[in-house]
Amino acid sequence: MSQVAEVGAEVLDAAERELQERARRFVEAELIPLEEDAERSGGRLGDERQRRVAEAAIAARLHGGRHRPEHGGQGWTAVQAMLVKEQFGRATNGLYSLVPNAYNVLAHGSEAQVRRHLVPALRGEARAAYAVTEEHAGSDPSGIAAVAVPHRNGYRLDAEKWFVTYGDTADAFVVMANVTRDDARLPTLFLVERGLDGIEVIDDPPFTHTYPHGHPTVRFSGVELGADAVLGGVGAGNALQREWFVEERLWIAARGLGAMWRLLDETVAWATAREQGGARLWDHQGVAFPLADSAADAAAGRALVLGVARLADAGAEPKLLHAQAAMAKLFVSEAAWRCADRAVQAFGGRGYLRTNVAERFLRELRVDRIWEGTSEIQRLIIARGLERRGVERMLHQ
Repeated sequence: MSQVAEVGAEVLDAAERELQERARRFVEAELIPLEEDAERSGGRLGDERQRRVAEAAIAARLHGGRHRPEHGGQGWTAVQAMLVKEQFGRATNGLYSLVPNAYNVLAHGSEAQVRRHLVPALRGEARAAYAVTEEHAGSDPSGIAAVAVPHRNGYRLDAEKWFVTYGDTADAFVVMANVTRDDARLPTLFLVERGLDGIEVIDDPPFTHTYPHGHPTVRFSGVELGADAVLGGVGAGNALQREWFVEERLWIAARGLGAMWRLLDETVAWATAREQGGARLWDHQGVAFPLADSAADAAAGRALVLGVARLADAGAEPKLLHAQAAMAKLFVSEAAWRCADRAVQAFGGRGYLRTNVAERFLRELRVDRIWEGTSEIQRLIIARGLERRGVERMLHQ
């Protein structure tokens, strides 16, 4: 066994290593072979092929992630989930999204909501879209203009949500809105069925990446909801969303690690086999040294993300975990895009082809510095953490 493998064996237990390898086999057998077809078809592979991927993921027990087994999930620890997300990140075109899963906020639903929305999602039979961002409100939830006014025995929802991931394919929407009660505005999540009157996709713009789903603009005009549409309680929206942000940022970082792994694998193989001017590309420091820098980034990022996942499993203070997850997303999202840029340069003209993995990652990784909080928002969270929780706690936990 190599020294690297021995170190890895000390870090991961047997169950974690088995899960990591199972996820790797799935990605290499089921996702990577679909990448070029997905790119050529604008990300859309058709219902039958998507169904086959979902079935293969269920057979490999990679669906449901951290959701409870009684709901159809796997009950993974954060470390286990991180290892799987890292493998998912090795595939381009957002193909990981074909694996049945659901947002963590759905686990806070009522028994009826869990039965109607969460359980079918983990079977690959349904999908909920998260509708938070608005034209004038992004990472700052205090700017949310959407309102849910008490009406009859429930609420009347008025909102316009931008960048609604899965909004073109979802069966339901998780919508952040302010419940108006006297002079109070209570941030609240609602589970909104797609078929209700007053829901309209008003724009479905093209984006830089080619994924199996879009991020449309969805308008909710006077949508009548029952009281049972509230998810997790009136006024609980900000707390639930913070929990969602922490997890999503950690998974973005984990997928970025997988992307760097794949980029380095492919680019080192190319540069060590390709000759220019009587020498291997790899023998030119202008090629090898930038990739060496990215290898250092990947190793540092992996230690950071794994450490944050272990903190989550240890039940760390939520606000500390929030800041730690921000550090992980900030570092990895920026390092992964640098790695893709360096890989494109090493491939030369081939690196500018959409059939090249480096070109696809160059486009796809760019959004990781934007969604679920921009790099600037992550820096703000980290700076507040340094001030309020101290340098030692931020760096040494």
